[in-house]
Amino acid sequence: MPTSRNALLLIAAVSLALVGAALYLQHVKDMLPCPLCVFQRYAFLGIAIFSLIGAFANKIKAFGVLALLSAVGGLVAVGKHLYVLAHPGFSCGIDPMETFLNKIPTATALPWLLRADGLCEAAQDTVLGLNVPQWSAVWLVTLTLALVWVLVRRAR
Repeated sequence: MPTSRNALLLIAAVSLALVGAALYLQHVKDMLPCPLCVFQRYAFLGIAIFSLIGAFANKIKAFGVLALLSAVGGLVAVGKHLYVLAHPGFSCGIDPMETFLNKIPTATALPWLLRADGLCEAAQDTVLGLNVPQWSAVWLVTLTLALVWVLVRRAR
């Protein structure tokens, strides 16, 4: 049975791999991220950072909770993204949301990673049968359940 520390390291590795996959889709396959995609990237990065800090600082519970909050935030973003895709013509709030996101210091410092340039409705291309927001939802649910497992296991 893996330790909580090893589980957090695996969660961080998966989260970073998913951000890497998003960058591949953006820069190699020319799939521009929309504001909701960027929110999901922030969530995956939050999960990774808090999981790594929790694992290395041996503060499993405190940083596990922060990673879990990041995952829940990602679930909210991907839920809205899936809603937008299921209801054609429904806007994802591209004007104010895009402006806000692209002015955050992290977006100006790392535009290749966190700049929103796409349309939420355009996320229709599939990868292995699912579109990117659907894959994001699968992984966010998986990571959320893994983090809950780490926290419940740690509480016993």
